[in-house]
Amino acid sequence: MFSYRHAFHAGNHADVLKHITLLALLKYLTQKEALTVIDTHAGAGLYRLDGDYSQTSGEASEGVLRLATALHKKPEEVEPAIGSYLDLLDSLNPGFQTAHDPAALRVYPGSPFIASQFLAGRHKLKLFELHPTDFRALAGNMGQLELGRSVACTMQDGFEALRPLLPPPSRRALVICDPSYEMKTDYGRVSAVIGEALKRFPTGTYAIWYPLIPRPEAHDLPKKLKTLANRAGRPWLDATLTVKGSKLVKNVEGQTVRPGLPASGMFVINPPYTLHGELKVALPQLQQWLGQDHNASHSLSQGS
Repeated sequence: MFSYRHAFHAGNHADVLKHITLLALLKYLTQKEALTVIDTHAGAGLYRLDGDYSQTSGEASEGVLRLATALHKKPEEVEPAIGSYLDLLDSLNPGFQTAHDPAALRVYPGSPFIASQFLAGRHKLKLFELHPTDFRALAGNMGQLELGRSVACTMQDGFEALRPLLPPPSRRALVICDPSYEMKTDYGRVSAVIGEALKRFPTGTYAIWYPLIPRPEAHDLPKKLKTLANRAGRPWLDATLTVKGSKLVKNVEGQTVRPGLPASGMFVINPPYTLHGELKVALPQLQQWLGQDHNASHSLSQGS
């Protein structure tokens, strides 16, 4: 139950897609007063890309470091949504933006830190994390920001914590839901929790990250979310990014292994009207810079 640590995966290609989408959502939704941001699976909030966990997995090399390397070798004009992401990285890693040097990237922000950058005014951030070690790191990282009562960290199952928070007093909320999906039951819990949330608070914005892997539950989840949104009469957007194929490969020892996470998606219910346009131009650049083989692709669909 507590085996998953996001530190192993921080900065991978799924994080790049998730956090670019999250930034676009927050920049729009925090233009108005009193937004409640709820992160059901917050993790530690901040991660060291030069730490033992990231170095062990090496997943950042297929994500944010690959993006930085591409821009370092051949600087190009980036689309605004990606530019906002690079600006955020530069704020944590001074000097990175100048040359997009991957060697300058040492600190990587998780969703809680990203959301904390938008807490001016009456906005609130509620963070839930069940892993005891990650919760301690989360509480420490958020405490250093000195945001006072604007941020609340709770060691609790985010699936269970969400229901009583909806609708929030502000009647405006962004719910970020990105469990590890290491347990197959997470897929069913996501659709159940979002279905209940739409009944309690149909006008909230719900951002759900999901992996695209050779597992029926993974491919069924966006379909179920689409059905839930359609039944509730709410608009939705589904963005996916594939960086490589999912077929079994041989490693250097000649063993047959899976190539790691090949693709992921972001499903957003009640997205801002601006989000589709931002991702439409950003996704081709992400495919170009993060793609590893001929299977690299992206998709973007929406409904109302």
